[in-house]
Amino acid sequence: MAGSPTCFILIYILWQHTGSTASGSVKELVGSIDGAVTFPLKSEVKQVDSIVWTFNTTPLVTIQPEGGPMIVTQNRNKERVDFPDGGYSLKLSKLKKNDSGIYNVEIYSSSLQDPFTRKYVLRVYEHLSKPKVTMGLQSNKNGTCVTNLTCCIEHGEEDVIYTWKALGRAVNESHNGSILPISWRWGESDMTFICIARNPVSSNFSSPIFARKLCEGAADDSDSSMVLLCLLLVPLLLSLFVLGLFLWFLKRETQEESIEEKKRADICRETPNICPYSGENTEYDTIPSTNRTIPMEDAANTLYSTVEIPKKMENPHSLLKMPDTPRLFAYENVI
Repeated sequence: MAGSPTCFILIYILWQHTGSTASGSVKELVGSIDGAVTFPLKSEVKQVDSIVWTFNTTPLVTIQPEGGPMIVTQNRNKERVDFPDGGYSLKLSKLKKNDSGIYNVEIYSSSLQDPFTRKYVLRVYEHLSKPKVTMGLQSNKNGTCVTNLTCCIEHGEEDVIYTWKALGRAVNESHNGSILPISWRWGESDMTFICIARNPVSSNFSSPIFARKLCEGAADDSDSSMVLLCLLLVPLLLSLFVLGLFLWFLKRETQEESIEEKKRADICRETPNICPYSGENTEYDTIPSTNRTIPMEDAANTLYSTVEIPKKMENPHSLLKMPDTPRLFAYENVI
């Protein structure tokens, strides 16, 4: 009998039945801090003697059906553990971050050779705070703003997914990841950038960021180029203006002096007596006397007259340096 084929078949069937009751798929659960989570349990075991829940390797709670006592291993968990609707599903409330881990349940029955087990994995997440956006190095060339925006969460960054929304163009764009590269040219329509952060239990979004305000440096760069150009041109134009004005005054003064010289020369030609320093050579005319004998001078009856011939000088200043030249006098006796 022990070695008959029928015996081997019965052992194989029993092994398959025992293995199916002792194993099960892993169920993943998520919860939020201060929230609650329920570990669902549905068993096909007809006669249940006891149920033991463990967290990692530490017993959490033990119950006995049909009015049996419920034993909670740790006092801090007494107010957190519950079995709603009188079933075998465990509800854990007031979750904390350190409640994340592996939970196991074992159902013992006299009808089973090995206990029925099931495994759960719980992850507890924080509710996301408002994301913060920081700007990287900014480049402003030819009025174009190029930079990177980085989105981050101060606390609870575990399993956070970041998405960017760019609004303001004909087609709204989206970008996955915490870093958003942007390129915006001054003069284009304004754009709005929003970062959205998500985790399995919550989501939140950043304050809107406007490209025009973000890239004010691009306008300043463009304006600074114009200012620099003006600063270079204004002194140059001013210098040219002053030089032109100086040349105009110089030319005008030269013309006035030429006109004055011409007028003076005309006056001297018309009235030579007015211009003793006309620059011509001085000429002296003499009245020769006859060889006749001059009668004796009668002081009472003698009349004296002086004849002066206009003089022409080569050098107007030579008169000042010349010694006194004796003049010729003509005497005429009146009898």
